Parts: sequence; structure tokens; C-alpha cells
Amino acid sequence: MTNVGCRAAVALLCSTLLAPGAAAQGPALKATTQPHAGMVITRSLRIAPGRWRLAGRSDSNAVITVRGSNITLDLTGVTLLGTDADARPDQARGIAILVDGGSNIRIRGARIRGYKIAVLARRTRGIALEDNDLSHNWKPRLFSTLEHESLVDWLSHHHNEQDEWLRFGAGAYLSDVTGGEIRGNRIEQGMEGLMLVRSDSLLIWNNVIEFNSGVGIGLYRSSANTIVHNHASYNVRGYSHGFYRRGQDSADLLLYEQSSRNVVAFNSMTHGGDGLFLWAGQSTMDTGAGGSNDNLFYANDFSFAPTNAMEATFSRNRFIGNRARGSDNGLWGGYGFASEIRDNTFGGNRTGIAIEHGQDNLIVGNAFDHDSVAINLWANPIEPSDWGYPKHRDTRSRDYRIVANRFSGNRVAVRVAGSANVGIRGNETTAVDTVLALRDTSDVTLTSDPAPPVAPASGLPSPRPGRLRAADDALAARDRSAIVVDEWGPYDWHYPRLWPADPLADSAARLRVLGPAGRWRVMARRGVASVSQASGRMGDTLLVVPATATARDWEVVLEYRGGETVSPRGVRRAAGVPSRFGYARFEPLTDWRLAFFAWADSTDPRRHPDRFDALLASAPLLTRSEPRLDYLWYRPTIPGLPAERFAAVATTTVTLPAGTYTLRTISDDAVRVRVDGRLVIDHWTPHESAVDHAPLTGGRHAIRIEYVQVDGWAELRAELVRGAERSEGSPGPH
Repeated sequence: MTNVGCRAAVALLCSTLLAPGAAAQGPALKATTQPHAGMVITRSLRIAPGRWRLAGRSDSNAVITVRGSNITLDLTGVTLLGTDADARPDQARGIAILVDGGSNIRIRGARIRGYKIAVLARRTRGIALEDNDLSHNWKPRLFSTLEHESLVDWLSHHHNEQDEWLRFGAGAYLSDVTGGEIRGNRIEQGMEGLMLVRSDSLLIWNNVIEFNSGVGIGLYRSSANTIVHNHASYNVRGYSHGFYRRGQDSADLLLYEQSSRNVVAFNSMTHGGDGLFLWAGQSTMDTGAGGSNDNLFYANDFSFAPTNAMEATFSRNRFIGNRARGSDNGLWGGYGFASEIRDNTFGGNRTGIAIEHGQDNLIVGNAFDHDSVAINLWANPIEPSDWGYPKHRDTRSRDYRIVANRFSGNRVAVRVAGSANVGIRGNETTAVDTVLALRDTSDVTLTSDPAPPVAPASGLPSPRPGRLRAADDALAARDRSAIVVDEWGPYDWHYPRLWPADPLADSAARLRVLGPAGRWRVMARRGVASVSQASGRMGDTLLVVPATATARDWEVVLEYRGGETVSPRGVRRAAGVPSRFGYARFEPLTDWRLAFFAWADSTDPRRHPDRFDALLASAPLLTRSEPRLDYLWYRPTIPGLPAERFAAVATTTVTLPAGTYTLRTISDDAVRVRVDGRLVIDHWTPHESAVDHAPLTGGRHAIRIEYVQVDGWAELRAELVRGAERSEGSPGPH
């Protein structure tokens, strides 16, 4: 059948959709067929096993299109390759498989690499994705380094009415899909894993969706789905252990914009930017109506998130029996109302539960173990003026029941400010410094008397047979130091690598040998005076001493022998096969001389460029020298510099060995660069943080950077890198 939609032959199917958990039953498979670009499949088919190099056509034309109903596409033993294995991930293009409407479609056994989107399904009723490997597809280069964060990497999923999320790519992207099963799939080392948009009634279980640099599982206007027994950890960016822990709006599970009545249970969702990131949606923010409501989060592990183990705002939900340890906040519930927070385990968080402007919330039976503050409830005297929500809703902080919880080793058990009608009863405290801290709060009842009976939790799911267990997610139990994010996203521990243990000093560098069990030995070194040991076991820490105390151009190469490895691009090496890895530092010595200027309406560079140029030739507001040009702030960290409407001129000279190089700048709001008097970067229209490049050759060069800050965040970074890479970074907000 080639017709899309309900015709007489499939009317029964369209009226009784493929139930969650049911398999898509198509007719007998046609004989194996060799795939080709532009292929349209209208009946069940088996693709001939093999590795097929089929370049992505475009972001609107798929390599293979499935169109019709009652179709099984069997790709067991098939690998579709959109790019070469050694290509950069941001070079991936196009869609591998498009399911264009229809009903009762099954895709199974595929291995898809090197595309912007591996599987895209639109307007489909009843879909089954089974045992596919959709890993190593598109992802952007990241510019937040070991010690220095960049705003370029921040994500924004807030708008998707026109499928704006497609710009982020995906392992699988389901748009307007109803009913079906997503089971046994693997999606790793891309940016987005499984994304659901206006899709409902799906059973999503036993998938491994980990080590992606954006979102593991994402929902937008998607309701009544069941998400259980998945391993969806380490979907993270914006983290460098000991330096910064932003998360940059990455998440293991994202629920946005009126995504309601979903059941999320028995999942391992640790080490994500957020474990859970739930937001009511822009329509709720504007009108006060709706929300991502009545979702159940049960028996999940959301621990070791750089920011929030669980974040759920402007909505009504149930959080029962989850684990939230080692995060900034165990649960951030801003403006949450009528929510049930029951029998969860919080531990080692800065704050266990943090709720601003919450109402009618029940906090019962939870354990708080050495969270600095266990429960923090408050209201701000002034709410953002550009939010519609407080104009349409009562947003007072009020009406809490805090009963039968266990507090142990907390600095503060309960802190309440600007709130009313808080009942605290029947809780247990052990080694707590302060049981209750109050400010500007009325009608608080605190008693150690037994709490009145609370109705037991109802409607909880049971584990499924044949399930993945959260406890078997191998890296989930490690603390946050297991998160290692490089320029292409989170490290997955499937291959050996060398990574700094501390800030890189000119005199020496401590490097950790990470990866699967095995042994290593030093094979080569350049610009290095000594390495603390010549061989050892994985997990060692090496001390590398450069040849000279000021050398910033050196490299160490090791060889690994041990178990099977999988490279960052998905290339497997059998156990015992040697592989090389290492670490190189290239940061030419520079002495940046900076002059700062304050500009006004009369010298606004956007309206009066001649007057602005004259300003830059006048006496500066202040001057300073920097060994590295790398500024990032919301409020200036340089005394005497205004928060907005300032300019900077940075100059230096650098001498480079023979070779090919790139001068890379990151700027917010405007930048232009001259090298040896020639304009090479001209991004003078104010913009959010953006990356620009200019090629350089070896030799001595004079560099002049002119920078303008208008308002808001300020970012200015300049760096010299080897080679001619021209990655742009993450797609900007829409």
C-alpha cells in the first residue's frame, strides 16, 4: 500500500492504533535489496547486509523514505554511513531514514552513522523502532574548555512550534506520532538522542541513550508516554570538574511545553546537565494556563547532575521513590503546585528540595542525608516584569505539608522565607545543626508529634519482565568527577585517553590515564623533558615536565593494550589490539595589551563609526595586560569597568613555527580583527556569543582586536590553534 492516511483498507488500524508494547506486524518480507540514495519503500523489505556509504542528501530529503502502511524494514546486519569514519561529527548531513506518514511501521536492526538525523518519523500512527544503533551522528564542536566556559555552548529548547529542534539533529526524531514501541535501541555520541514532538502513547523502554552532548530523551507537547527501564545517563555539556558546573541546559530527560501524564520509571538518568528538566512551556509563562502536569517520576536515579538532579517548574507532578544525590539541587521546583514529593532519597546536594513560589505541595517520607540545606522554601518580593505567569496566577509561597521525613547531617533541615501556612510534623532529625530557620513567614506549625496518616501513593507501575535495571548502568554510581567533557562532548570511557587532573601549569602538568582496564606505555614525546613513569596501568596519574619552564607546545603519546575499545567515532578494536592516544598542548605565549573605553550615544559604534574610531584613539578609561585573552561575565570582574557600553582594544605579537594555524575569536557583542594591518574578521553587528575564524601561517604577526560590549553578557576570547578547523559550534537559540 502506498497511500498515506486512513483509507478503507486500513480504517480498522487507524481506529485501533498499535497499542504501546505491540509489535508492528507487516506482510512477509521481500527478498534482500541493495539500498541506494533516494530509495522509496512502500512494502516490507529486507536490506542486504553490509556497510553502505550513502551520503546525506539534505536536511529535507532522506536517503531512504518509508511511505505507506503495514511495513517492516529489516536492516539487520546493515550499516548506513553518511560520512567517513574519521570525519568531524559536525560534518554530518541529511536524514538517513524518513518515515513519511502511514501506519504500523517497524524499523529494526539498523546501524546508522554520520547523518544529521538517523531516523525521522512524521505523522505516523503506530511505529516500532527495535534494536537499532543510531549512535555517532551529528553533534557540534564545543568551546567550553577545561578551565574556560563559553556562552556559545548554551542550549535553548524553549521554542519548537515549527520543529526548530531539528537544527540540533537527533538519533531518532518523532513528530506527530501516535502509538508504538521504542525498544532496545542504542543512541550515543551524538547531540540529541530520542526526541518526541507532539507524540503520544508510546512505550519507550530498554534503550541505552547515553554520552550525548545535548539531550538524551526530549519531549515537547508529548503526553501519555511510558518511559521505563532505560539507561540514559551522561547526556551533558558545560561541566569541568573543579572549574564550573553549568550544565548549559543539557539533560538526560527533557519535558517541555505541555508534556503531561507521562510515566517515567525505573530509569538510570545520572550525570546529565540536569537529570530531569521539566518546564511548563512558553504558553504557560505567557498566560498562566496549563503546564507539564500530572507526570509520574518513580524509582529513577537522577543523581550526580552538575545542576539539578530534578528540575520541574510551573507545573503539578508526582516524584516518588527517586534517588537524587551529589547534585547542586536534588529537586528544583520553582512555582510548582499541588505536587507530591514522597519517599525520595536526597544526599550530598547543596540543597535537597528548593522551591520558590510553590503552593499546596506535599513533602512526605523523604530521606535527606548530608544535604547542606535539606528543604528551602521561599518567595521573592519582586518577580520578573516580563513574565505573564504572575500576572494571571496567585504565586504566593504557601500551604506546605512537611511530614514524616528523615533529616541526617544537614546544616539546616528546613528553611522558609516569605511564606505562609507551613505545617512541619512528625519528622526525624539526627546531627542537624538547625532544624528550622524562618524569615518573613507566618502560620508555621512545628511539632515532633506523629504525623497524621497520609494516603499511600497510588497508581505506581511494576517492573517489566526482561528489563534493563538502573543498577546495572556501569558508570552511574561514580561521582561527578566521572564527567569528562572535551571539545566533542562527554567522554564515554570506552577508549583510552589522557586528560589533565589540574589546571595546566607552565612548569608541569598532571595527566590522568583514563579508559578501560589495561596497560599503557609511553611511545613518543615532543617538547617534554620528563614523564614520571614510562608504563603502567589505566587509572595512573602522570607528571609531565615540559622541556622549558615557559613551553606551551608539547605532546605525549601513549599506547594502550587491554580490552575491546570503541573510538570516539565508533570504530571498534578487538581486545589486545594496541591503540595510541595522548595529550598535546599548544598555546603560544602572548602578552595582550588592553585599553578600555566607555562609549555613549554620541560615540555609539552602530550610529557614529567615525566618532567611535576617534574614541579608540583617545586616552583610555583604563589599561591592563593579560597572558590570555579570555573574558566572560555578566557583571565586570575588572574594577572600574562599566557593565555595559564599553569597548576594548587588545594588541599582541606572536611568532609561530612553519605550518597552518587558525586565529579563533568568540565574542558577544561585536568584534573585528586585523592581522598585520589587514582586516581578517569583521563581525561588527552586535550578536550573541559567536565563533569567528581567520587563517594564519607561520612567522611573526601583529594582531589587533577591537571589541564592543552593548549590554547583558560579555564574552571575548582569542586563541591560536593548529590546523584549519572552522567549526561554528552549537546552533543558536530560536
